[in-house]
Amino acid sequence: MSCTSTHCVTCGDDGVEMTVHTIDERNGLAVCSEAGGGRHTVQTALVEPVAPGDRLLVHAGTAIAMLEAGAA
Repeated sequence: MSCTSTHCVTCGDDGVEMTVHTIDERNGLAVCSEAGGGRHTVQTALVEPVAPGDRLLVHAGTAIAMLEAGAA
């Protein structure tokens, strides 16, 4: 079994790349969208600070990594 940069070593699931749209700094949340257009509320405490337009790797509703600009 190979491991990729989006692979969770704890549970085996893959992370989802999402783009930040709006931020609720007080609660550590952001509204993000995935490539298919679905919008989700994401916890951002592990990768703060975040800004609209930032790309995040999200797993189980939590941003686990900030992606570099242009990463796909």
